[in-house]
Amino acid sequence: MGADREGGARRTPGRAAVYAACGVVLLAGCASMPDGGDLRGVESTPRQDTQVRVFAMPPQEDASASDIVQGFLEALTSDDPHYETAKKYLTPEAAKKWQPELSTTVLADGVTVGAEQAADREDADIVSYPLTGDRVATVDAQQSYAPAEGKYSQTVYLTRDQKNKQWRIDGLPQGVVMGKSDFQRNYTSVDKYYFASNTTSGTSPETVAVADPVYVRERVDPMAQMVRSLLAGPTSWLDRVVRSSFPTGTKLKDGVTSLTPDDQGKLTVPLNDRAARVDSVKCDEMAAQLLFTLQNLTPAVDEVELQAGGKQLCSLPEDGADTVAARGSVRSPAYLYFVDGEHRLVRLPAGNDSTKPDPVPGALGEGDKELRSVAVSRDEHSAAGVGIDGKALYVGSLVSGGSLGEPVLTSQGATANDRLTAPSWDAEGDLWVADRDPGNPRLLLLKEGAGEPLTVDMPGLDGRIKDVRVAADGVRIALVVEKDGKQSLFIGRIERGEKAEDAPSVQELRSATPEMEELTTMSWAGDSRLVVAGREQGGVQQMRYVQVDGSTPEGSAPAALTGVKEIAASEDDRLPLVAFSEDGIVRLPSGTQWQKVDTDGTAPVYPG
Repeated sequence: MGADREGGARRTPGRAAVYAACGVVLLAGCASMPDGGDLRGVESTPRQDTQVRVFAMPPQEDASASDIVQGFLEALTSDDPHYETAKKYLTPEAAKKWQPELSTTVLADGVTVGAEQAADREDADIVSYPLTGDRVATVDAQQSYAPAEGKYSQTVYLTRDQKNKQWRIDGLPQGVVMGKSDFQRNYTSVDKYYFASNTTSGTSPETVAVADPVYVRERVDPMAQMVRSLLAGPTSWLDRVVRSSFPTGTKLKDGVTSLTPDDQGKLTVPLNDRAARVDSVKCDEMAAQLLFTLQNLTPAVDEVELQAGGKQLCSLPEDGADTVAARGSVRSPAYLYFVDGEHRLVRLPAGNDSTKPDPVPGALGEGDKELRSVAVSRDEHSAAGVGIDGKALYVGSLVSGGSLGEPVLTSQGATANDRLTAPSWDAEGDLWVADRDPGNPRLLLLKEGAGEPLTVDMPGLDGRIKDVRVAADGVRIALVVEKDGKQSLFIGRIERGEKAEDAPSVQELRSATPEMEELTTMSWAGDSRLVVAGREQGGVQQMRYVQVDGSTPEGSAPAALTGVKEIAASEDDRLPLVAFSEDGIVRLPSGTQWQKVDTDGTAPVYPG
């Protein structure tokens, strides 16, 4: 739920228009409501065009207590930057104590306001109203989204001033509350970027950028909001595995309340003196974090200049940022890979419409080993394959004439479905795979695809792993977990040991598809987005995009496809979605329908 990025991590030009207010909508703050009787819902405002600013009306003279409650709830959904209009519905004391930025509670169908209740039978100037609804999600003080469920139940208390006889709210819950459609209109999901800190010196020691999705109010100077959020540091879930190049305590310079790029797409960001002594390397990293973050919000920013201590620190253009750190969303693989009708590994150029695959060089493509599933390293120099019976895992180089050798891992599971999952390579060249043997289910890591498998510690795992995909950033892992016939998608945080030989752990698993009961397949499809195929309870199979925080991106889902069994996407959204379905291997180029690639092929993958 909420706003996402259509087509992946990059904003479309139309999204930049959010900064131009093309109109004003006033929310009527004093709709009439009986003092007693049936429950009444505060209906969510119909979704407006993203360019339309919405402002609330202040309380009317002699408004009833119920009108004050109604008007206040509607004011929460406006584009008032500091909720000044909403505060006019509160007593001065309550307005001082209320912290609207503390949290946002999202309800399925808006807030239901119950009948008025007398707080004191002998005092007609004190009343209360119960607020109820069905919770969908919460956004915390760090702007981090989390799915939620269960009933929302709070109470607002009102008092009537003895002098002017006006009703005002003098007791209310902290934060704000609104319906799902109002949340979608008011908030947008944006990735802010930090750098991976938990990687070791493997085959990919370069600096890697990691997306940290947050929700910001879409028409309340989102650019300045995102800069402040970035400077405040990563969300608590990601904090242990990423770092920021901004010195501790760095903030926008006092008095800077808004940020706007110039006509050339250059954004000047004045910082406080905490950033005044950074060196050029650190400054470029800071500017790259800002560029990655702001370009995820709008394409209007092409260059960032940082200032502090009354001088320019550095200036970094868009093409310079990609030399500072790597991102999966801008790194295109050379090939698409799959298993052909003879169970050998083959490949097609990733960026064209060819339908004639070639065997990959090396034993997995040129040898006689029959494969069930495969994975190709991100540098496309090595590949791993699980044998046709799911029992053995083989690793080989993609070089002609190379030998395969003995399996690097063998499962003792009784059937193919109780043995090895498809493998997945991380950014450091390490290989991950799950053994589904009911007698010894494990998530395993093979350093650089070889050696003694390390058992990954997974506190909180409840169920058996069905599928494994490591993100391009190397610090997050997506797992399909099966329990009692239900499959769910979980995102975990990878924490590595201090020594290279230490086994990593996967911490704080969180659900990304809480409403699904059957998940057939999934793949990373952006820096913080995945594509999944599955079905909700009582529904039919469908494909959709999901965010790592459990929210649903805005924009259209992939075109419908019957009988999807496996799916492959690149973090680079310019490459087509690929699937194994009832029609074999098919792909979905942008703006077109599904096209057949290979009738007999299975197990499509991009590197990773």
